[in-house]
Amino acid sequence: MTTQDCINGFLAQQSLAVVGVSRNPNKYGNKIFRQLKASGYEVYAINSAARMVEGQKCYPSLADLPVKVGGVVSVVPPEQTGIIAREAIKLGIHHIWIQPGAESEAVVRFCEENELNCIAGMCLLVLSSVPAAAQAK
Repeated sequence: MTTQDCINGFLAQQSLAVVGVSRNPNKYGNKIFRQLKASGYEVYAINSAARMVEGQKCYPSLADLPVKVGGVVSVVPPEQTGIIAREAIKLGIHHIWIQPGAESEAVVRFCEENELNCIAGMCLLVLSSVPAAAQAK
């Protein structure tokens, strides 16, 4: 599968979780969360230290979500991203976008070995196709 196919597969998901969402509007976790919401996605905030983010309930983990999401955006350190990837597999989530700084060779290899659609090394915010993908829904 090409990188563009992986991106398209991720963006085709209706519901996404942002793990590492921040209450600080200047942090990437918050910016990604807001951009996805503004683009029409059903977005869930994951942060074990927050109760609310941008006026929306925040969940401590993927397992605590009230629904199964189609994909996960990881904005946490690589060690935590590895835990998130394992949790996603356990929950049947097949798409993970690992933001720059959240990836490691070991995590990417783990995702590939476990057949997760994994996008790493690219910032979700720089893709002009995020709004277009949501508008096409």
